[in-house]
Amino acid sequence: MLPSQALLPAVVFALTALQALASDTFIAAVYEHAVILPDPSEEPASPNDALALMNKNMDVLEGAIKEAAQKGAHIIVTPEDGIYGWRFTRESIYPYLEDIPDPVVNWIPCTDPSRFGPAPVQERLSCMARNNSIYVVANIGDKKPCNSSDPKCPRDGRYQYNTDVVFDPQGKLVARYHKYNLFRSETQFNYPKEPEAVTFETPFGKFGIFTCFDILFYEPAVVLVTKMQVDTVLFPTAWMNFLPFLTAIEFHSAWAMGMGVNLLSANTHNTSMAMTGSGLFTPEGPAAYHYDSATEEGRLLLAELSTHPRLSPTYPPAVNWSSYATSIKTFPGENNAFLGAVRKDMFTFSELRHKDGSYTVCQGDLCCHLVYQMSNKRKDEVYVLGAFDGLHGSLIKYHWQICTLLKCPSTNLSMCGEPVEMAQTKFEMFSLSGTFGTSYVFPEVLYSGVQLAPGEFEVLRDGRLKSKHGTSKPLITATLFGRLYEKDLPHPLRTSL
Repeated sequence: MLPSQALLPAVVFALTALQALASDTFIAAVYEHAVILPDPSEEPASPNDALALMNKNMDVLEGAIKEAAQKGAHIIVTPEDGIYGWRFTRESIYPYLEDIPDPVVNWIPCTDPSRFGPAPVQERLSCMARNNSIYVVANIGDKKPCNSSDPKCPRDGRYQYNTDVVFDPQGKLVARYHKYNLFRSETQFNYPKEPEAVTFETPFGKFGIFTCFDILFYEPAVVLVTKMQVDTVLFPTAWMNFLPFLTAIEFHSAWAMGMGVNLLSANTHNTSMAMTGSGLFTPEGPAAYHYDSATEEGRLLLAELSTHPRLSPTYPPAVNWSSYATSIKTFPGENNAFLGAVRKDMFTFSELRHKDGSYTVCQGDLCCHLVYQMSNKRKDEVYVLGAFDGLHGSLIKYHWQICTLLKCPSTNLSMCGEPVEMAQTKFEMFSLSGTFGTSYVFPEVLYSGVQLAPGEFEVLRDGRLKSKHGTSKPLITATLFGRLYEKDLPHPLRTSL
């Protein structure tokens, strides 16, 4: 007979599972972590020093995990780079890596820590999940030896992967994901030979997982939703915010709405790197989110989400994203269109010169149409309608189609497209649509102060992004982000080092 202490986690897990099965909802948590970083160095840390740093970060994460569990959370997601940071070369990150086995091995590191060699980080994460009876999602580094029989084996004889792991409430490793779309600065890691579509079943739905930059690409992000039919995506990220379009809360909320799934987004927090913005996002909009560029504090977020959002009575209907815009027989003129740069992307803009009106602007195969009415036309604020149809990115290039109602930083039109966080103009109404050549379109509205607008806009079946009752706060952008995955250029770096 097992000791009663050993039985306790299994009993708690069983009760938690039964509770989740009895409900159409579950409680999810994400933690935005202000990562304790190692001292910058080209030289590798000693294994003891590396573990000491990781334990400092895991001390913080463990506190968040305990709090989430006490508040009833069934699962918690922690950020990419949340255990050791990002200041590494290929050599200097090595002491932080562990050998992470395939979950088919049926392993609980908390109770059998040495089965696959030293694994103190996996052991501690497993125990956090087991001791708190909660699914724990974390981002760590995997190392895999290779030799000359593998023609892609790196010169140092090992593969190194940016890796997400998931431990269930018994502490068992149930998922391992190797990041497929590395950001250009992640030279310390290798690309997996093939993209991984990682899913796992829980008492409260089917989950998929990927990391940060992955969200912008067809594999694995779209594959998980359209082919694997996951209910919820787990998303550890280290996202640097770029206004006016690629702030974390803005795009991640838009992606969840456009793809029709829950997205549990946990970001790292580092104001010097413009990293902040986490949330629990649903097909109907954000259930909870956090954006803080002023302090250096972490933040725990919790929300009750639908277990199977596609079965929810409030699940948004299917959208034909080009239906309305292509039905307009006569578009208004180009209204003195001009070019303006959003970072390095050249948009075609048209200034909204009146308090209300109807405007169209075109670029490439995309025409964007806007009907609007401002509450008051201010002389010191300029808004434009913008269109972009082309490749984005300096090294890794992928194809966007974007329609946007956008505030400019000043009355100088040459500055349109540059970052702006504050506005004073509200709108009585707006309706934005475009002749998109893709079914993958992500809608979002961003208010002054980098705030979302949950419940204040809707997407009609004919592809119009509309305000419901005007804007309650001044508007920065209203945007439809379209992705033409089939026009992406081949990835230039997806080879092993």
